[in-house]
Amino acid sequence: MLLSLLVYGYACGTFSSCKIERASYDSLAFRYLAAGSHPDHDALASFRRRLHDELADIFLQVLELAGEMTLLKLGTISLDGTKLHTNASRHSALPYGHIQVLERQLKAEVQELLALAESADQAALRDEIKRRQVRWLAMDAAKAKIEARARVRFEQDQAAFQERLAKRAARTAETGKKPGGKPPKAAVEGPTEHDQINLTDEDSRIMRVAGGGFEQCYNAQAAVDADSLLVVTQGLTQAGNDKQQVVPILAELKALPASLGQVQALLGDGGYNSEHNIVACGAAGIEPYLAVAREDHHPDWRVRFEEPAPHGADASTQQRMAHKLKSQPGRRLYALRKQTVEPVFGVIKSVMGFRQFLLRGVAPGLSGLEFETHGRFAPQIRLLQVKMS
Repeated sequence: MLLSLLVYGYACGTFSSCKIERASYDSLAFRYLAAGSHPDHDALASFRRRLHDELADIFLQVLELAGEMTLLKLGTISLDGTKLHTNASRHSALPYGHIQVLERQLKAEVQELLALAESADQAALRDEIKRRQVRWLAMDAAKAKIEARARVRFEQDQAAFQERLAKRAARTAETGKKPGGKPPKAAVEGPTEHDQINLTDEDSRIMRVAGGGFEQCYNAQAAVDADSLLVVTQGLTQAGNDKQQVVPILAELKALPASLGQVQALLGDGGYNSEHNIVACGAAGIEPYLAVAREDHHPDWRVRFEEPAPHGADASTQQRMAHKLKSQPGRRLYALRKQTVEPVFGVIKSVMGFRQFLLRGVAPGLSGLEFETHGRFAPQIRLLQVKMS
């Protein structure tokens, strides 16, 4: 019964457990599903938190049912991302440099208040000292978390730096010439003063959003079948760009039941294009169509019908990709991308009203908060499959 209430609530755009509880009184449909009972919102929230992974697996059955009904047969998949606001304000984010300033200020204030407390035993002063000591500890914990993130980032950047140096050295040894372009920059160790952590949802990040500006967000990814518009897999990332999201999505696609078929082509915009991603798609047996550059909105009509000149045998990976996208078959296939995944995000965000997470954290129990934590948005995003089926 609790599962029915959650599924129906998601399908109707009612995501809050408190609103579902209220609907069990006000809505005839919810009263019918609850069989006249009124589950407490705490019971609904606990049920969702305890059985988070099981709930995500249940929505995979929607895909299997669609496959049995011949509504879904994997072939061409469109991949795109969208920013979803967190249940936290960007004004709750503290930069590392500002934390250091606050720590110095709190230390000075505590010392001043301690001196005053020795000369005058006042309860108000003791309360002020305790309040600042609590804030001091919170600042110290936030700074430690930013420093831990910086260490992980340095290890990743250092590995990438060494890889780029090795490639340049190999190119120099092969051609006997110094490679062009600027040499790669060495990784910077330690946090910068602009590194931030949000005190409300520490797993979220400040990201650039469409229309300009920055918000506290997660970057949600969805792979959508071009024929049925069903979301076949999804993900959630803390990275503001999409460059590193192809490999995880390929792993999710590989884990889908074999009965759904085999993905033949993957469509993605320029944010996904990289030599590494193209090679990864080829290794997975999937033909990638990843935009190389943004094209004009109103090109000359002759461009739509002409075939590009053949590329040479020594063409680079990006040149081959650009040639494939300019060919007539490539144009027709890539044109499916916008009409496949953009309507899905439009339905989820504008029709169903899911523009912001109500829960906090990337995965259950990860953030250590008292609130329900939330990792994947499979329950919300996959309800589109139910509505469209």
